[in-house]
Amino acid sequence: MSNLKVKIVTLPPMRVICFNGFGPSPEGLAFDKVKDWLKANGMWEKLDEHRFFGYNNPDPSPGSPNYGYDVWVTVDETVQAGGDGRIIDFPGGLYAVAHVDAGPQGQGIYETWQALAAWVEHSKYKAEYCSRPCLEESPEPFKGDPNGFALELYEPIRE
Repeated sequence: MSNLKVKIVTLPPMRVICFNGFGPSPEGLAFDKVKDWLKANGMWEKLDEHRFFGYNNPDPSPGSPNYGYDVWVTVDETVQAGGDGRIIDFPGGLYAVAHVDAGPQGQGIYETWQALAAWVEHSKYKAEYCSRPCLEESPEPFKGDPNGFALELYEPIRE
């Protein structure tokens, strides 16, 4: 993936509500919780007012098909946690970002993560995994395109 285009961005501090899915395909479980919450709270018609991020939590472990996936939805200070959701105040930070057009089953995501990690390793930046998660931003998480979907992959870095 030598044609990988990487941009350096600073994510601002964000207040998010977080929902977790756990199992062999936790992303769908977590996004289903988000969808239900958005509809129950009158936010479904205002999807473009929010950003959607996700990441593995907990990561897959050897010998188990199960892992977790957290989905974050940006919210303002008036939103309170409820149900399965919990509020997180994310401090923001510096990230290396790469775009991936994934196939219907997520093809290309793993390879792009590997290429982004290699890019950071050979750049002037250092990976900063301990203090902030790697994030996957979903610009249109509920579009349901049978041909695939786009993600922005965010790897935490420092100079």
